[in-house]
Amino acid sequence: MDKKFLKIAIAGNPNSGKTSLFNRITKANQHVANYPGITVEYAEGEATFGNKKVRVIDLPGTYSLTAYSPEEVVARDFLLKENVDVIVNVVDASNLERNLYLTTQLLLLNFPMVIALNMVDSAEAHGITVDSKRLADIFGVKVVPTIAKSGCGIEELKQACIQTIEEGCKIKKLSFPHPINESILQVEKEIEKINTEKRLPSRWLALKLLEDDPLIIEMLRDKGNPAIFAEYEKAKKFLEFHSGDDSRTSIVEAYYSIASGACRDCIRMSETRKRHISDKIDQITCNRFIGPILLFLIVYFLFAFVFKISEEWKWIPLFNGEFESPTGILESFFDYLSESAKNKIQNDFLRSLISDGIISGVGGILSFTPLIFFMFLFIAAIEDTGYMARIAFILDRVLRIFGLQGKSILPLLLTGGIGGGGCAVPGILAARTMREEKDRLITILVAPMMNCGAKLPVYAMLISAFFYKSKTQMMFTLWFLSWIFTLSAAFLLRKFLFRGEQTPFVMELPVYHLPTLRGIMMHSIQRTWMYVKKAGTVILFINLIMWFSMTFPKSNKTPDENLKNSIAGKIGQVLEPISSLAGFKWRENIALIGGFAAKEVVVSTLATAYSLTDSEDEETENLSEKLAAQSDWNKVRAFAMMVFVMLYAPCFPTVVTIRKETGKWKWAFFSTIYSTVFGFIIATLIFQIGSLLF
Repeated sequence: MDKKFLKIAIAGNPNSGKTSLFNRITKANQHVANYPGITVEYAEGEATFGNKKVRVIDLPGTYSLTAYSPEEVVARDFLLKENVDVIVNVVDASNLERNLYLTTQLLLLNFPMVIALNMVDSAEAHGITVDSKRLADIFGVKVVPTIAKSGCGIEELKQACIQTIEEGCKIKKLSFPHPINESILQVEKEIEKINTEKRLPSRWLALKLLEDDPLIIEMLRDKGNPAIFAEYEKAKKFLEFHSGDDSRTSIVEAYYSIASGACRDCIRMSETRKRHISDKIDQITCNRFIGPILLFLIVYFLFAFVFKISEEWKWIPLFNGEFESPTGILESFFDYLSESAKNKIQNDFLRSLISDGIISGVGGILSFTPLIFFMFLFIAAIEDTGYMARIAFILDRVLRIFGLQGKSILPLLLTGGIGGGGCAVPGILAARTMREEKDRLITILVAPMMNCGAKLPVYAMLISAFFYKSKTQMMFTLWFLSWIFTLSAAFLLRKFLFRGEQTPFVMELPVYHLPTLRGIMMHSIQRTWMYVKKAGTVILFINLIMWFSMTFPKSNKTPDENLKNSIAGKIGQVLEPISSLAGFKWRENIALIGGFAAKEVVVSTLATAYSLTDSEDEETENLSEKLAAQSDWNKVRAFAMMVFVMLYAPCFPTVVTIRKETGKWKWAFFSTIYSTVFGFIIATLIFQIGSLLF
């Protein structure tokens, strides 16, 4: 108790509310770290329990201590190798039997433990009442009912943790069927001889050995005692003879039997229990025919809502008594800054740097902040309701047709599959849970084609310029096409590069929840702040490089000729004979090259390029208005460019992530090349056919 920090590990199944509880305990005092030697992340934060400082670790969700996926490996390794003062096992009260499967395994470790009986409100809504005192008596640990989302029971949980640390807990010895107990005793005697550290109970090691756990087999083999494995072989044969099944299956069934018995003892079901509202809603949302139609309507409404509230509705009062849209206010602000810089700064170099390189470039990105915020707000609400899991269920059938498996859904949704606002980096990281290597690689290679948040400013800029009267319809079209092209690319990869059978997909549908305003606002503000921070750091840096390449070498010619003769201008012109097939002129080539670093740079670079070619007496306009006024721009060209931006090379951070997740640079380079070629072919077809028809 004299340590500076106590260490508490939060463990539990996925979707048990584990992370919500962690957020409640640590609030904003948290960060994400990589587990040593592996790319899997876990969250760590600090909190105060009474007068004790506590370090809280939110472990990746796991269903058992026999690890398969990288996340499960991290969770298990942390518990086995790190010294924690207490384990908080979060269980979903509405799915108690399934959650207690992990609990039984944690109890066998004989570590100090507290059970957080979470989502008791959902359980009650199902007509389920859990006797927490009886559950505590059965296992010999403290059980605290909680509702993590609302904060109910959090203080009681903190007190229970401190009491457990100070007083300890008397964990009840779990009773297994006779053949298992006898087999455990046979092996345990030999393990006891070499288990000098006593940190891991010999009984637990014996049990995991009989489960044929690879990690435990390797651990005990390193001890150099062949007698252990001699006894293991005898015990395994004894168990399999008396149980009529293999040893691992027998032990797994015993875990479930203990969990089932505990549930029978402590769960009371309402006699008048009715089907939960979630089940009734799922009859509609998960219906084979109605479900997809409803999904399309929700996505369509998402785009309509985002454009209306961010750009079209003038609902924010100004000082002069008029009203303006959020985007309109930001555009006016940056126009004012740009004009002021041009008028007040005398030095030509400095004036161009600040007005064209910084304000026009970064301002072009930041002007879309309201659109990004409201997109995140809507998606956060969808996530919190539980509907995101239903989207996965609906799309699973479709994905399998194109060569993807069900677990590919989460990476695609995180990347922007629900409509936009996602990011390819967490999407690719989410593919770690996929066990089949071929399925994982296909998912990683196609996920960047979804509409991430970085592409939205490009879409918004071109849609405002050429599709102003049909904004919603065009965004919906781009969302639909992103799925079509992503799935088509997956089909081609499965057909020609990664042949093999697809693995089955099993998922859990969580109960529907009303999203909390606090939760979705925090989520949206955090994501929007990351967007703003990126614009003010990474994108600013890249845009200054692009400005330099578009400004030098200097000449005393017209602004347009100066840009043509610049480093970037010459590169853009070299590429024009090929890029013109897709409708891209040398200016767009410059912007698209910048987009290799970050997709938002396409907007900022175009804004800089057109600012540099403005005459001194030309009135300041936003980028959309400038493009709409260009004689060589039209709807077909704009649409081709939006599709190319959708598909071509992942941004640099995504490329690095692909390298880290696959372990090979060849897949990072392959992703860049094949997606750019694929995107260019599609954009060329759109432009050429569109030019003939319109």
